Amino acid sequence: MAVATCGAAPASAPATASAPRQTERSKQKALAEKTRAGIQQKLAELKREVSKTESEREDAADTLAESEEAISDANRVLRELANEQSDTNASVAVLAASQEQLGATIVSQKQQLARLLREQYVAGNEDRIKLLLSGDNPNRINRDLQLMAYVSKAQARLLGSLHGNLAAVASNRDKAENAREELDEIAREEREQKAVLVKEKARRAALLGSLSERLSEQRKEIGGLERDEQRMAGLVDKLSKLIKEQAEAAAAEQRRQEALAAARAKAAEQARLLAEAKKAERRAERERERERERERLAREAAKKPPKTDPRTGAKTPVPVPVPVPMDPIDDDEAPVLAQVPEKAQAAPPRKPDIALAPAMLDGAFASLRGKLRAPVSGKLAARFGAKRGSGPSWKGMFIKAAEGSEVRAVAGGRVVFARWMRGFGNLILVDHGSEYLSIYGNNQALLKREGDAVKGGDPIASAGNTGGNEESGLYFEIRHKGAAVDPAGWVNF
Repeated sequence: MAVATCGAAPASAPATASAPRQTERSKQKALAEKTRAGIQQKLAELKREVSKTESEREDAADTLAESEEAISDANRVLRELANEQSDTNASVAVLAASQEQLGATIVSQKQQLARLLREQYVAGNEDRIKLLLSGDNPNRINRDLQLMAYVSKAQARLLGSLHGNLAAVASNRDKAENAREELDEIAREEREQKAVLVKEKARRAALLGSLSERLSEQRKEIGGLERDEQRMAGLVDKLSKLIKEQAEAAAAEQRRQEALAAARAKAAEQARLLAEAKKAERRAERERERERERERLAREAAKKPPKTDPRTGAKTPVPVPVPVPMDPIDDDEAPVLAQVPEKAQAAPPRKPDIALAPAMLDGAFASLRGKLRAPVSGKLAARFGAKRGSGPSWKGMFIKAAEGSEVRAVAGGRVVFARWMRGFGNLILVDHGSEYLSIYGNNQALLKREGDAVKGGDPIASAGNTGGNEESGLYFEIRHKGAAVDPAGWVNF
């Protein structure tokens, strides 16, 4: 199934004499796409595996897949471009205000510098050597030298500040130019995406006109509804396994990092203890040397005859010399470095794909039971457990809503699937942790990408009737451990 690429320049665009400068926005965009490539490939393979398990029987809605995906992508990109445009305009306003403030500061600093130079000129501009050799009053010379030093320092500070502000002006000018180029780039992409949107909407309308009877017939087929349910169950099952694998890989990496940190801490502690033991041994050895020196000096003193006091004739024993204390030996020694084991040094941290792990703590979603807000404003047309004609019962709810109505995440989490799927059209799944998933189907456009973290109430899609659905609205499910649960117990409709 072909997927329309949004935001790409037309292949037939004429080559210009010189390629435009790549903006920071373009670089960041390319880096983000490269980062997402890994998880997108995994999810594309997962979707292919789900499709392999079902009949190869043609479905009329599949004919709409390419145009519906293209419309979704164009709507999402247009929304992203509008947000970027707003942010860039805000940045331009901040840069303009900063530039104006810097300009005023520079004018003031130039005036101060001119005043200092003028005062120095009026004062005679005497240099230090001439002043020292003038033979004038030493007090006056000292005072004038201090004044000259003060003026020189003030000039240096002012010049340094002026140079810094001039550099900031140049930097601001470059940033403003980059922002203007980004705005031009955004406007160009918006024109392209609007053209894609108009074209694909017209294409889809034509396809719907030619397929209306086949779609109506297939919607009534019991087998088709059952296959849709099996397809969703297979997708949820495989996604749960992928999420679990990523969570286990992340936990294993965390344990590895913790073990590495523990090994380093242990090695450092062992090195510290070893160093302290060596210091203690050296101190003991030095003390023993001092004791031996003290004993030697005492023996030598004992061999010498006592001194006689010439006045009294009293004999005084020769005092025992005190050994000269040695300098401390530890202060000038290099610290002992911790020897980290080879296992602890191996393998730097692995950089994972965009994590599909939920952005909520375990148990957080369960605590919101009965408190969730409706994902879209509209009329409840089908309830969980109700029969779908003579076919299987509803595993979720269908809420009638005007095409383009905002669909919001019922709680915080992470987008783990965002693409077209047979029976559900443009489909988005949000993982809330603790094996809870919320599912949003039949959307006109998906506004979030796989791997995006979302908060409760964030717009994630717009309602529609993709996937061959007859009415515009939202198909909504909540699943726990793969099994569908009644959303009415969770959401306040």
